Amino acid sequence: MITEIPVTLSFRGANSDDAFIDFYDVAQALLGFQRSLALTTHLVLNGEVITQAPALKGARIFVAPPEAGSWKIPAYIVVGLTGIYQLGTAPKDSPIGHMVYSLYDYVISESLGVHVDYNRTLGQIYEEAQRNKLKIKPVTESQADSLIEKCSTAIREMHRPITAMGTAKTASVAMILDTQPIPLSSKLSMHTYEFMSETRQSIDVERIIGRVSSYNSNTYKGRVYVPQIGRPVNFELDPKGRSGAAVQSITTSLHLNANGRGDQPGALIVMTVFRRESKAGHLKSFLALHVDKMRNS
Repeated sequence: MITEIPVTLSFRGANSDDAFIDFYDVAQALLGFQRSLALTTHLVLNGEVITQAPALKGARIFVAPPEAGSWKIPAYIVVGLTGIYQLGTAPKDSPIGHMVYSLYDYVISESLGVHVDYNRTLGQIYEEAQRNKLKIKPVTESQADSLIEKCSTAIREMHRPITAMGTAKTASVAMILDTQPIPLSSKLSMHTYEFMSETRQSIDVERIIGRVSSYNSNTYKGRVYVPQIGRPVNFELDPKGRSGAAVQSITTSLHLNANGRGDQPGALIVMTVFRRESKAGHLKSFLALHVDKMRNS
């Protein structure tokens, strides 16, 4: 069955309030918008993270002209389309729509420095999908974190009308679910762009203790839940710290915690890190110089 998920990207402030916006900037923003939607939708439908938007399978994404007198751009994710289709004829309320919204909100919010509890958002949505006997694989937290990395450039490009020529001040995204537009948790602004784009590294190192929630062996990047901070934090292994012992400590922690064995030896790790912060001083990530398992953990 075909499902339609309407979604809008709206620019406000400066020239955009008079229905003018820089041509090049908005073109780049739309490319970023389409790419981030395509990669998110593909992960929901197919259970894999892709790197190229044209590789989207199981759905197509259409765009309509901006609403008259504004730069509110309507787009439509159409799931299950195989032939000719007329927009507005398919149902808009579906478990798939809620899943795409929840995952996209997670990706945008985490990219902009706003923590979203995975278990209370995506976890609950997939429990509902199982009750409805929807045959879609759950997106793991590790996959969601990988999607954030793949969408980072696209999300920065969505800021261009705000950050380049300044023909807009803010941008927001909303999806229509249950006939009502539901905005994402976070808006785009100069502040969120600075968070994504500017990173300052601490001078002094510190010691943290946490549990690994995701890790990519190709990039040496992952996320570690730090109880003292109260949320997962991105980390990257410093090239000089990429020893076999360090990687084994990370993967052991990931395996144990992913399988509900967080009380076992090796589930906790100790990292010696530099803090990487935004211009405003918000913690973005750690650069890990040394990693070892927590003794007597």
